Amino acid sequence: MPAPPAPATPALPPARACALALVAGLVARGVRHVVVCPGSRSAPLAYALADAERAGSLAVHVRTDERAAAFTALGAGRATGVPAAVVTTSGTAVANLVPAVLEASTAGVPLLLLTADRPHAMRGTWANQTTALQAGLLGAAVRRAVDLPVPPAGEEDAAAARWAAEAADAVDVARGLLPLRAAPGEAAQRPGPVHLDLALGDPLVPDADEDPAAVRAVPGPVPRRLAPPPRGGEVHALPLGPRTVVVAGDAPARTGWTARWLAEAGGWPLLAEPSSGARSGPCAVGPYRLLLDRPELGGRVERAVVVGRPTLSRPVARLLADPAVEVVQLVDHPDEPGPAPRPGLRRVVGTAVPEDVLATGTAGRWHADRALAPDAWLAAWRRAGALAAGALAEVLAAEEAADGPGAVGPSTAREVVAATAPGDLLVLAASTAVRDADLAGDPVEEPALDAQRTPSPPPLRVPDDVRLVLSGRGLAGIDGTLSGAVGAVLATGRPGRVLVGDLAALHDLAGLAVPPGERGRTTAWSVPPQLQVVVLDDDGGGIFDLLEHGGLARAVPGRAGDVERLFGTPTGVDLVALARGLGLPATRVHGTAELRAVLRAPEPGLSVVVVPADRSRLRELHARGREAVGAVLDADAAAVAAGGTAGGWQDPPP
Repeated sequence: MPAPPAPATPALPPARACALALVAGLVARGVRHVVVCPGSRSAPLAYALADAERAGSLAVHVRTDERAAAFTALGAGRATGVPAAVVTTSGTAVANLVPAVLEASTAGVPLLLLTADRPHAMRGTWANQTTALQAGLLGAAVRRAVDLPVPPAGEEDAAAARWAAEAADAVDVARGLLPLRAAPGEAAQRPGPVHLDLALGDPLVPDADEDPAAVRAVPGPVPRRLAPPPRGGEVHALPLGPRTVVVAGDAPARTGWTARWLAEAGGWPLLAEPSSGARSGPCAVGPYRLLLDRPELGGRVERAVVVGRPTLSRPVARLLADPAVEVVQLVDHPDEPGPAPRPGLRRVVGTAVPEDVLATGTAGRWHADRALAPDAWLAAWRRAGALAAGALAEVLAAEEAADGPGAVGPSTAREVVAATAPGDLLVLAASTAVRDADLAGDPVEEPALDAQRTPSPPPLRVPDDVRLVLSGRGLAGIDGTLSGAVGAVLATGRPGRVLVGDLAALHDLAGLAVPPGERGRTTAWSVPPQLQVVVLDDDGGGIFDLLEHGGLARAVPGRAGDVERLFGTPTGVDLVALARGLGLPATRVHGTAELRAVLRAPEPGLSVVVVPADRSRLRELHARGREAVGAVLDADAAAVAAGGTAGGWQDPPP
């Protein structure tokens, strides 16, 4: 007697099938972190992601605030170079993604935006929580936007395959690996955000008979539909004659490592911002912004090679705008922005190498046998940098000894930078905190890269034990700093620290509202976040006192009240109480000794340290720092003036 036929496997509802397929496409391209915001319309995605996490394919992080969720995903992508995704329901939830999308677009950070929507027939009607604008809401800020419809009856399988393929392509476009259109010779744009608007119809929940433990969200590989464009680019030979500095701005760690390699290969001073990934090694100069206006240093620069996006200081901006200085900007993608076009500016899509490296095949200007006798140009910058750092440290020490009403930003930043160990992660708020670290934080002292074993130009592999420093310098907003720091530590598994001012902390408190169940949770792709939040609490916006507004308040007493109210913006908020209200351990410290103690032994998990500060002294403190550096360099003018000669190098004796 023949066996009875096996019962037919019931077809999954369209929304369920497409959501599972989309998650499969994400996982197939390496997405390992997804931030989910609650919402009924996005429920099919939420359930599919929960199934994938249960299967060990990725980690799900839940946040109730969409803006904080987007910045959490942005922080993960900034730290790893692999996009994380954020999932929202429809309506105003999508509008809350805009700040993070603009930052990701400008900074070139991969980010995926998965927004649930009503079926097309319901858009432009009175359907609840629905706007016809949603699919195009993020506009030109995203690298690609796709509106995926509900599949017609009988086409569920084809629709699921398309959703998987669109998800996979979205990851590749977000990483800058694919062109936006399948046109011959089309170049890939640089990394950035990609938006998938997903029409999801009822039913929105899995079938009650479905066993969650049996779901596998990864059916197999998802083939690429677009061919990656050829990688590579120009290798530009840099003549050794002009007096050169390498300027490293905000950039991914690998890009910064390229800047460091170039400086050491050429024997050139390296002027590296904290978030450049390049602020280490024997060529890195500490408080370089105080040296650029010196005629014997910045005034003698003939060429600046720019890597990344330097935006922190006006002296650097003046250097790059100087018509007497040749500027070579190195970019990975032709669509990367740069300085205003002018004669003497050259953009190189690819990399640059000192000409003797191309000629000999080795990066020979900074080998171990020459490390004690660098070229005179580099030696002058190194000496001036050391003298300036010492003078600045004395000014900060005197300020602390004066026992004023609170700490000052540069001193706090100096301690936080020094406490960040190899392999740790440091996030700096994009306003005052990163500038304080740029001014007062010492570069990491490390031997030169092993140029003998690196005879070819970058890209280079960045060691796992380097200190990773991040800052939201794309649009330099203070929003999302705490959320981004949490996302970065979740995605990397590194212990981390974030330095923010009180306004940046207040702006993003939702970023610390990590559900209690996730604070100690371990999955296949995430460990409990270890993040110490250091808040420099000067009760307002200290940066404005360093700008023209601070000068106006002092010059015109009748304007002082306006400046304080409109720009100083004191709030009087007790940040320790707020942090404890979020269920986090929090403490207030006074003085360098107490700060060092908590930095050495941070609380496990998420914790907050509040450092009371006094912004009324900032403008005068910076003036004293500039005067002290100027005095010590004037006294050492004879040694500094020995740096380099026009038209050639002074090589050390063999």
